[in-house]
Amino acid sequence: MLLTASEIARRIGARLEGPDVELRGVAPIEEAEAGQISFIANPKYVKHAHETRASALIVPEDLELATSVTLLRARNPYFAFQQVVRLFHPETLRLPPGVHASALIDASAELGPNVAIGPFVVVEAGVKIGANTQIFPGCYVGPEVEIGEDCVLHANVTVRERVRLGNRVVVHAGTVIGSDGFGFAREGGVYHKIPQAGTVVIEDDVEIGANCTIDRATLGETRIRRGVKMDNLIQVGHNVEIGENTVVAAQAGFAGSTQVGQNVMVGGQAGFAGHMTIGDNALISAQSGVTKSVPANTRVFGYPARPVEQARREEAALRRLPELIKRVRALERELEELRKKTKT
Repeated sequence: MLLTASEIARRIGARLEGPDVELRGVAPIEEAEAGQISFIANPKYVKHAHETRASALIVPEDLELATSVTLLRARNPYFAFQQVVRLFHPETLRLPPGVHASALIDASAELGPNVAIGPFVVVEAGVKIGANTQIFPGCYVGPEVEIGEDCVLHANVTVRERVRLGNRVVVHAGTVIGSDGFGFAREGGVYHKIPQAGTVVIEDDVEIGANCTIDRATLGETRIRRGVKMDNLIQVGHNVEIGENTVVAAQAGFAGSTQVGQNVMVGGQAGFAGHMTIGDNALISAQSGVTKSVPANTRVFGYPARPVEQARREEAALRRLPELIKRVRALERELEELRKKTKT
């Protein structure tokens, strides 16, 4: 596939600067070859602009850059690059409409127009699946589940009973939605299981990575709101709510009844104790251990998680601790010598 730089600029709303070269693909700036396009969204990659073999670069509108490479100046270079990737790599992983002969579909299930169901899928009684939804091989869809339009369930996804998925939801391989919440009551030295009678609601335009687990509520709902994007290997406990347009990186874990606001950014391996509130626009740095509620518009880091400025000061002080210990010990020796001289 060949596209000119001017055609790409027109499609992504960028301003062309330099020769109108032909382009055949996309690549990272360090690896790009002639005939490929790359991008600069982070200033630390500007140094590569003078070394890259790429024929064109997508850059910020106001970036000052002396180079012979063709530039496409965009308001949001990262998003613009995502659009270019789609131009060169349109989605091809799709099932043909219809139900594979090996799938087991209960007679009461309702399938919308152009639904595609792959091999060895099980769809239980009372299920409703919206138009154009794709369900890949090995998935299990439990009783009374509702799945909206234009959804994609990749291989081996499990959606348990009474769970509801909105429109344009994408769930990657191996994820389980609606597993039992972790609820036990101790009596007589024994843990007794608390019935998990609630459900999970996934709103529109949510994407859930591979091998995630989203527990059903004890009562009521676990809810993932519109536009949330979740990476792989994420645990969401019972009765958790994750607000609109929040993004969560891999291996994060939310204990039960955590309430996460809108537009929150959660770094990888962050952990949340239960029954707390994370305010809108908060930023939770990677590997933070969040043990109490976080106000809106706050960035936290560390364990226990605290405001990032405070955490940096404490980390800097800790790095100085070995030298401070040496100085204290030296002062103690000098003081002891002075005491001996005074006695003499």
